[in-house]
Amino acid sequence: MSTSERTYRVTANVFGLPFGFCGLAQCWTTAHAVAGLPRWPADTLWIVSAAIWAASLIWYGRDVVRGGRLRTELKDPVFAPFTALIVIVPMFLGVTVAGHARPAGEFVFGTALVLTVALGGWLAGEWIIADLQLAQWHPGYFLPTVGGGLIGAGGSAALGHRTLAMAMLGCGVICWFILGAVILLRLFTAPALPPPLLPTIAIEVAPPVVAGNAWFVINGGRIDAVAAGLAGYAILMILVQLRLIPVYRRVRFGPGWWAFSFSYAAAFTLAVNWLAALDVPGHSVWAAALPGVLTLGIAALAIATVRRLIAGTYLPAAGTAPPATAPSGTARSA
Repeated sequence: MSTSERTYRVTANVFGLPFGFCGLAQCWTTAHAVAGLPRWPADTLWIVSAAIWAASLIWYGRDVVRGGRLRTELKDPVFAPFTALIVIVPMFLGVTVAGHARPAGEFVFGTALVLTVALGGWLAGEWIIADLQLAQWHPGYFLPTVGGGLIGAGGSAALGHRTLAMAMLGCGVICWFILGAVILLRLFTAPALPPPLLPTIAIEVAPPVVAGNAWFVINGGRIDAVAAGLAGYAILMILVQLRLIPVYRRVRFGPGWWAFSFSYAAAFTLAVNWLAALDVPGHSVWAAALPGVLTLGIAALAIATVRRLIAGTYLPAAGTAPPATAPSGTARSA
């Protein structure tokens, strides 16, 4: 069967693309807020993020309905955690809309926040009752409750809801501690992740940097013990990523590669926040350079995605999914 005749399954991790663009837009938004950079790059990227999210939702939704997967998608041990991005992305968009039309933005953010918490609770309950094996876990399991909680905290604080922000921060951080222990145990002791899921290890960077960004919004951009502690753990996780470069280089390009985008974008955003908080000489220049470098990285991912889509090699073939574990020695030999 030729490539053009093959049927492909649209998996929930396709929402990593709009999620990554939200991370890029947030980096430019932060640079505008703390360093006075022009606002138009951020506004443009928020529009692009919303458009990609809408297109992804239609694409994914049609495939789920046609494939008869409505009742099984939230039970999928590989892709179910990524469904949380469907409702997490609108939280970002709601905060942005609120800057132009407060009631509409509050409504979008509030609705998305409620749906995020509800979906996170449902998925957590599913993981409790499902017969999941340790080897089936991967860092994508951070997304529904850890990612949703921490992003909800930052958004709530940006809209002036401090108590709600603290509640969501507590939800995200406590889930991070619990799930982080399980996921790191899996990565340390179980067989290696299958190659398509290896990029999800980049998500290990996200909890400390997303929490750090949320905390800067909550505490008014000041450096304190919490900010310093989160930054310390973030540095450790970034060093881990450097060691994994040889592993990542062997992974075939696909939707999983977008796991790098938001995690690293949030790290760049945290760096911009720290430059401003420390009042580093010339921090405005650095605050412009960091989003610029990040933009080049996201653009490279976008170009590769378009090329793979045109070639028909971006998505997995219908009926296939990454196995629970990779063949022995696939990644641990690196």
